[in-house]
Amino acid sequence: MNAVEASERLIQLIRENEDIANHADGCSAGEVAAAERDLGATLPPSYRLLIEEFGTWDIAGEEFLGIYQTPAMGQKLLGSVSETLDARNQYGMPSGLIVTMFDGMGGLVVLDASQEDQDGEYPVLVWNPGATDREDLERLGNDFGSFALSTCRQAVTRWRESS
Repeated sequence: MNAVEASERLIQLIRENEDIANHADGCSAGEVAAAERDLGATLPPSYRLLIEEFGTWDIAGEEFLGIYQTPAMGQKLLGSVSETLDARNQYGMPSGLIVTMFDGMGGLVVLDASQEDQDGEYPVLVWNPGATDREDLERLGNDFGSFALSTCRQAVTRWRESS
């Protein structure tokens, strides 16, 4: 299964588990283009698909930042965009890294746009504030779609088994 197929399965998983999932209404092509301009990088296809579908989402306690706007913040792109720009400005996170979620231990789960594969996908890494060498970053997955699907499947299974 490739990364985009994994994202398609994740969309299905979220739709089948609406009782333990939350999501927004998705992002328009214009919002995605604005996010890419702000980030200075193209979103990989598997992440883009989920952003277009949900904008931002969580399921069974796993929260993904995504991209969204609120009336209070106006046109400002929140989620991955604002967290990425904040991490670059405040903590010196290298350009080309895109924040997708928090790891719960002080690190940021990021996509590394400097390591694009033949399908336009980026590896999923953990960046900790202060880290400067990308070679030292923990690798969580080869692409976002597969990483997110695996993470969410495990969370749903844990949730359902504990209920």
